[in-house]
Amino acid sequence: QALLEESGGRSVRAGESLRLSCATSERTSSFSIVSWFRQAPRAEGEFVAGINWRTGLVVYSDSVKDRFTISRDNQTKTVNLQVVSAKPEDTAVYYCAARQASESVVPRRSLDYLTWGRGTQVTVSS
Repeated sequence: QALLEESGGRSVRAGESLRLSCATSERTSSFSIVSWFRQAPRAEGEFVAGINWRTGLVVYSDSVKDRFTISRDNQTKTVNLQVVSAKPEDTAVYYCAARQASESVVPRRSLDYLTWGRGTQVTVSS
């Protein structure tokens, strides 16, 4: 069983909505922080959003904060990323990452996470 598994990536037109999901495993479901990063072609990886579900802290990058919503389904222990008004610049492979924390924080650096999924492709056409 994968520690983290992303799903929901697909091709959409600009302005449409989609939802990405990050399924956790028995080992990672207790990790208090789950974040989404994205990697666009010929660009560096970028922090998108993160949630510390134990404390309720939610953090977004400035580029997505008005269009993306991160949430955790406590029954399925899945972390979702709702995207509305998708833009071509949202085109990327989206990865979820998770870690434990004893503080109310959500790290934005990829090197602060050791557990990653394999990614899901999102393509937004104009």
